[in-house]
Amino acid sequence: MMDLALRFSLLLASGAAFAPLHISRHHSQQQQVRQPSHVAGPLPMSSTAVDAPPPMAPYTLWGDKISDIRKLQEEMKKQPLPEFAPEISAKSLGLALGDVEAQLKYFEEHAMELKTKMQEHGAVVFRDFDLMKTQEGFQQFYKAVGMKPCLDPLHSVSARPTVDGTKNSPVYEAVNKESRKNFFIGMHNEFVGTRAPRAAAFVCFKAAETGGEFIIADGRRMFRDLDPNLVEELYNRQIRYSVMELPFFGWVENLPEMVQEPVMGVIKGIVSAAINAKVDFDVELLWGKGGYDNTRMLQARAPRQPPIVVHPVTKDPTWFCNVHSHSSKLRKDREAIYGAERFEDGASQINKSDMFFGDDGQISDEQLAHMDEITRKNSRYVKMKEGDVVLLDNYKTMHGRNVFDGTRKHGVAWFEGWEGEEQMKETMNMAQLQEA
Repeated sequence: MMDLALRFSLLLASGAAFAPLHISRHHSQQQQVRQPSHVAGPLPMSSTAVDAPPPMAPYTLWGDKISDIRKLQEEMKKQPLPEFAPEISAKSLGLALGDVEAQLKYFEEHAMELKTKMQEHGAVVFRDFDLMKTQEGFQQFYKAVGMKPCLDPLHSVSARPTVDGTKNSPVYEAVNKESRKNFFIGMHNEFVGTRAPRAAAFVCFKAAETGGEFIIADGRRMFRDLDPNLVEELYNRQIRYSVMELPFFGWVENLPEMVQEPVMGVIKGIVSAAINAKVDFDVELLWGKGGYDNTRMLQARAPRQPPIVVHPVTKDPTWFCNVHSHSSKLRKDREAIYGAERFEDGASQINKSDMFFGDDGQISDEQLAHMDEITRKNSRYVKMKEGDVVLLDNYKTMHGRNVFDGTRKHGVAWFEGWEGEEQMKETMNMAQLQEA
């Protein structure tokens, strides 16, 4: 039983939005990305670039409690919001095709400007840059901008595959598996338990032949557009994710009735201890029934949390909630359109999620439908081609992925922060004091 519980704990991932959970022995099978012959090679990198692992993802910054969420939303509705995710093209900048040195120099010279733009607009889309067509060039890009890489937030509970198969590589696969091509990845902020990257850069090394668009959504506009009554109820009751289901305990019902409760208590205690020893946040296990045969299962639920947070730098209120990716109802609705995911192993029975109010109350179908509608209203499909990058603020911008056909090779790097972040905070604080 303990070995089984430990295996279960490896699959626990509350905010990963169905990220593929692969063990490192599969890394050697990852496809290498070839560099087009007309593009100059990336500048040489130190051989120690991926020898030492990056630091852990930082702890989630929930911010101060909002005293009157309805009033804050009313104020947000009156304010003009900046353009979401503006695009910057190497062509429009006059940078020559294949001149990766000039492109790298551009990022070095405009680093603070680009990071400020990411903060103000939630994301920046970079187009037509040859530099980022390779993993080395991609890493040179984000280092030039001054981003500080960190480990995948899944690191404590699982191992997401890396693009090049290197154990300590900071560039991870971005859900490219063929078996998941018809699985629409709902919009979400990246966080697992208590940890959330401050920012991320998503890169395209090879676009899918059809579909596979990277999708982004503006958290500020989400907060602004949601029904005020629902916002107030969600914020006051908070939310809670079911992060895993263990549907392997139907045999308990075959035991004599008088011993079922004691056996269930022992099972729950063993599995709970194993899981909570593995992760750095408290997980509560609840008995229930599920599946087509209504079998007895244990459901793991993460701690309660607010669905709206105050941004750690700009102080903007922003939607920070993974209902679109984690709701079982919304996921099933999408499966009716795109078809069910073709799972390759038994993890599909465990890695299931759902969302509830923080007091474990059910969120109604009408409320879920409204959140789905507002999410889709504020989402933008970004058809990326080789070398394109989306640099985003993980607190202000949600992300997802469309279904696809063909071969897709996208990567992602997570960031604990960036050079000049404290300077940004000081500038923002000064501006707010002057306005007051």
